[in-house]
Amino acid sequence: MSKRIRISNDSLNSYGTRLLTSGLDIEQYCRNPVLLYMHRRGEVIGYVKDLKVEGDEVTGELVFDEATDLSKRCKKQYEFGSLRMVSVGADVLELSEDKKYLVPGQTRPTVVKSKLFEVSLVDVGSNDDAIVLHKDGVRITLGKDGECQLPLLNNNSKNQQMEKTKIALLLGLPETAEEAVITAKIGELKAAKEENETLKREKDSLVLASITTIVDTAISEKRINAEKKDQFVELGKKVGAEELKNIFSAMSPQVKLSQTLGHQGGAPTGAPVAYKKLSDVPSDKIMALRDDNPDEYKRLYKAEYGMECEL
Repeated sequence: MSKRIRISNDSLNSYGTRLLTSGLDIEQYCRNPVLLYMHRRGEVIGYVKDLKVEGDEVTGELVFDEATDLSKRCKKQYEFGSLRMVSVGADVLELSEDKKYLVPGQTRPTVVKSKLFEVSLVDVGSNDDAIVLHKDGVRITLGKDGECQLPLLNNNSKNQQMEKTKIALLLGLPETAEEAVITAKIGELKAAKEENETLKREKDSLVLASITTIVDTAISEKRINAEKKDQFVELGKKVGAEELKNIFSAMSPQVKLSQTLGHQGGAPTGAPVAYKKLSDVPSDKIMALRDDNPDEYKRLYKAEYGMECEL
């Protein structure tokens, strides 16, 4: 009498996932209940008869065709007990992380829907059962030395939800805002920031252009020397264009020495006059003062503008 063998059940395997019997479709497999050796296509050693689903277990009886030396050897080893495990090959149709499908120690989502396409006699299983799954055309082997491409459970989902809620509130959105809405809002804020930065750069450029024009005008009016341009441009950045205009308007234009000294009979007349600041010096005397008494000119300049004057 043939012995029945467990083909699959709901138990947790060593890779941390479960294949639910309730979601395993066996209808197509029953039409061609092929028995392979170690999941190898082309190495058919028989078939599975009387496949049954009872509770959370799938069982059946193995029939060896003995058409090949491999089938004969597998039959002897199965009867002797050195080969005693089978493994299912199934297509994964649906995964779930729902708590109702998880058991203690589970680290990967539960396969809640799948389709059985082959059963194999195997040497070593993953746990109580070895399983071979296919998902999106990729083979997922859950047996000894197999690799598992199933994702790990998202244990941080609660923290991620809390973080998403926090971000939504900071953005002025409802705490229930979807991720797409949050992403769109962040995009809007980023675009607004870039626009503000562009406007600021344009404004700074216009202010600099205005300050440069004011300084150039002061140079053309002989109020300052051209070599002082950069110094006064920097001053304009600090005090503003209007204040820079006021500074220049208080400065008398420089005139030629011949216009300043005022000759009468070939010699200058009049006693020296003491001034408190540069603007007190008559415009027709300022160049003479600068050339004849540079120290006094520097003193008055500093008194007028609060900075040293380099001649």
